[in-house]
Amino acid sequence: MELKVYVDRLSQPSRAIVIFCKVNKLDFEEVGIELLKGQHLTPEFKEINPMGKVPAIVVDGKFKLFESHAILIFLASACPGVAEHWYPADPYRRAEIHSILDWHHSNLRRGSAEFIQNTLVAPFFGRPLNPQAAVENEKVLASSLSKIEALWLKESGQFLHGSSQPSIADLCLVCEIMQLEFLGETDRNRILGPFKKIQRWIEDTKNATNPYFDEVHQSIFAAKAKLQMPS
Repeated sequence: MELKVYVDRLSQPSRAIVIFCKVNKLDFEEVGIELLKGQHLTPEFKEINPMGKVPAIVVDGKFKLFESHAILIFLASACPGVAEHWYPADPYRRAEIHSILDWHHSNLRRGSAEFIQNTLVAPFFGRPLNPQAAVENEKVLASSLSKIEALWLKESGQFLHGSSQPSIADLCLVCEIMQLEFLGETDRNRILGPFKKIQRWIEDTKNATNPYFDEVHQSIFAAKAKLQMPS
């Protein structure tokens, strides 16, 4: 299988794809698409993903797929050698993973990504900051973090649904939360400080996927310094 992965490491779902590929030793070519330069909006990239978003993949020069959850499910199913815990064969476990992934986009992602947009990065994409919207975004984010702790982080295991090893759902959600590293320390601690289970789970996911987790997330810290965001 010839696999090309089109990503921007500043994108949460892009990072999840790259980490997954590296952890599972997949043979792939990473093609950088710089969102800040508008490369995702070019006609060439829209031939790959008409939605103009990253990540996207091309397999064997002909099969094109976008949407990060779909990509991870495909790679876990189609690529030999992927550890079974990422996307278990048991249909009940798969259903639990799908349920979390479906919930992710309209809850955690809506809170986290839009909060970062409205407090920090919107001007880099030609849009104004929106403090009023950010207040509502933070409420969605806090509610989402509370639900993760209450529903899926059980004392019996390190990962979602009490598992002893991470799934693609763990990787997607933790990469989403890592976008909060763009914030200054005071705001980040204010948001994550009350959620001790979340903090342990992030560390457990890092440890399970390092050195690749730290390597891929260096992009956040480099961009934060370059864009002179608060530390």
